[in-house]
Amino acid sequence: MADDHDRGRAARRPVVVVTGASRGIGAGLADSFAGAGYRLGLCARAVPAAPEGADALTAAADVTDPVAVDGFADEVVRRFGRIDVWVNNAGVLGPVGPLADARPADLAGAVETNLLGVMYGTASFARHVRSRPGVGSLVNLSSGAATTAYRGWAAYCASKAAVEMLTEVVGLEEQKSGLLAYAVSPGVVDTDMQSLIRATPAQSFPDVERFRRIHDDGAFATPDQVARCIVDRCIDPRTRLRSEPGRGSVAFRVPSPPAPTWRSRRNS
Repeated sequence: MADDHDRGRAARRPVVVVTGASRGIGAGLADSFAGAGYRLGLCARAVPAAPEGADALTAAADVTDPVAVDGFADEVVRRFGRIDVWVNNAGVLGPVGPLADARPADLAGAVETNLLGVMYGTASFARHVRSRPGVGSLVNLSSGAATTAYRGWAAYCASKAAVEMLTEVVGLEEQKSGLLAYAVSPGVVDTDMQSLIRATPAQSFPDVERFRRIHDDGAFATPDQVARCIVDRCIDPRTRLRSEPGRGSVAFRVPSPPAPTWRSRRNS
């Protein structure tokens, strides 16, 4: 009886897929979701490490390969029976500098990862939600760069803006199947990408000082804050947001963390 009870409890725990889970926000989300007791499907170009003690399936899957994405989704379903949440996190900053100076191959690579990679994951999850009862939460990580233009980030800004519209369209298309669509801007999280941004010369990225100031002030969000916001607004059936009538998705930014207590003293 105890074994049956434990298996029943495990079956009720959400199954969450996170792409790009080997580092940065993706790895942080995996840790936080594991701490919440969720079962995990984690992929990246190289096999990501599973959080300690997590009930997780890990695999190498390049999000720019739709066959690999579908194959990974099938593996997760075989292991856990279903997927409740799909987080399209994998992304790259892309070429930094004026668009006129960018190499076409670099532009294509950024769009392939940031947009087509999200398209392939979204399509795979949408087909899965159609195949089984109940709702499913699609979480596409966007960025403030989807709505704010940054000089030097043409590929990144354009691809993230496209992700937001993609999320809206798919949310409209799949409402009857039970898919709930969210475009989530995580805010500024201190990852390797942020280190790369801060190291960029101002002539390539004129707005770099804004990100250096955020670093100096310690005004970063953490992956755990992002994960808790996603759980609250996108996953938990008691609190998750629903799109407004006539809309297909919910887009929001993770609230900025409180400023460090020492900041006002340092600047006084």
